[in-house]
Amino acid sequence: MRFMNTIKTILENGNSGDNLTVKGWVQTSRTGKSVSFIELSDGSTIKTLQIVLNPDLENYDDVIRHALTGSAVIATGVLIDSPAAGQQFELTAKSVVIAGSVDPDYPLQKKRHSFEFLRTIGHLRPRTRTFGAVFRVRHALQMAVHNFFDSEGFIMVHTPIITGSDCEGAGQMFRVSTLDPANIPLNADKSVDYSKDFFEKEAALTVSGQLEGEIFALAFKNIYTFGPTFRAENSHTARHAAEFWMIEPEMAFCDLQKDMNTAQKFIKYIVKYVLDRCSDDIDFFDQRVEKGLRNKLESIVNSDFETLTYTDAVNALQNSGKNFSYPVKWGLDLQSEHERYITEELVKKPTFIIDYPRDIKAFYMRLNSDEKTVAAMDLLVPFVGEIIGGSQREERIEMLDNQLAHFSLNKDDYWWYRDLRRFGGVPHAGFGLGFERALMYVTGMQNIRDVIPFARTAGSADF
Repeated sequence: MRFMNTIKTILENGNSGDNLTVKGWVQTSRTGKSVSFIELSDGSTIKTLQIVLNPDLENYDDVIRHALTGSAVIATGVLIDSPAAGQQFELTAKSVVIAGSVDPDYPLQKKRHSFEFLRTIGHLRPRTRTFGAVFRVRHALQMAVHNFFDSEGFIMVHTPIITGSDCEGAGQMFRVSTLDPANIPLNADKSVDYSKDFFEKEAALTVSGQLEGEIFALAFKNIYTFGPTFRAENSHTARHAAEFWMIEPEMAFCDLQKDMNTAQKFIKYIVKYVLDRCSDDIDFFDQRVEKGLRNKLESIVNSDFETLTYTDAVNALQNSGKNFSYPVKWGLDLQSEHERYITEELVKKPTFIIDYPRDIKAFYMRLNSDEKTVAAMDLLVPFVGEIIGGSQREERIEMLDNQLAHFSLNKDDYWWYRDLRRFGGVPHAGFGLGFERALMYVTGMQNIRDVIPFARTAGSADF
């Protein structure tokens, strides 16, 4: 007997006449007058394998009584060409074992369930077709990220989850402390005495691994981080989560243009990887979630990205004749509606916006010669808006000190970051890609809660 352990490998490599054992969960079952059928899924593919049960099966009555939707089954039999439309093979069962029974109140019956309902049963929703497809694509996208950077000679660095530095300077951080909340030690001025805390200083969950990534870039040239990040934003939008994953490459001897070139190459690579690796799942999303998804993704792969300065983008928005909900004014950040207009109506392709006003970007971005803008870039894509944010970092220590002061940050807290400029510092650049945002883009899913296994959002930390 030739053993194949997944439905995916059976459908791709099987031959009529193969003797096989398959293990999975019942999607549906139906009983006829002379034969019964089980549609079996094992998560390896969006497709199911039909198991044919004839009445001469030794435990036929017991199987058809207990093979309810959601039950686990082990079936052994012969693979045959299927006479039914839409499936290449089916398995004529010689033996069927109910490996895991299911109670009658199993909530995933054969009907459409809302995403809102499925979020309440996060322990079961991976068994649905939609979420099976989401998490297969999530896996493929992760592999694409690692394959791209490995092939480009990057070193992966695990940056700390607990940090004493606020990379973004926004203060929206989850504090990490072992102090007794009922008996917090205070200084004479009533501030918290963190010297009594575990780390003997204020600590938080990281909002970004970038600053630590710069340390390694200035030793290995090209590095990337891929890990969890946290934002204590009390946001209830479909695009925000308190815990999410970030991909952050950092490159020494690199300017903004090279940064954008790398970002473009990276996005094209990971999108093509998913198109090639998860074709059936992308077709499912195209049919059920976002019409035209495949064409959208293929256009990303085949497009040359445009570049606009922030100033030119603002002028174009002001002259568009559009009545935007949010004001358009130089010095204000672009909103999603502005970004989508640029990519969907003005340029009609992915677009880098560069040279943003200094005051709406982070302290570490390199100040341009006009002293009003910084060498920053955002990559905007149609139907979503911003998907990547990056910049050339400020490598001049006197300018970095100026930036820290401008944003009212204590330079002593960044002593090691300043040292990088004193000891062999060079121009360097990098960018960040929110992994879940990218996953939303390639699947067409509209809510970040539906592309992460267990969402952490304001007011919700279930499972």
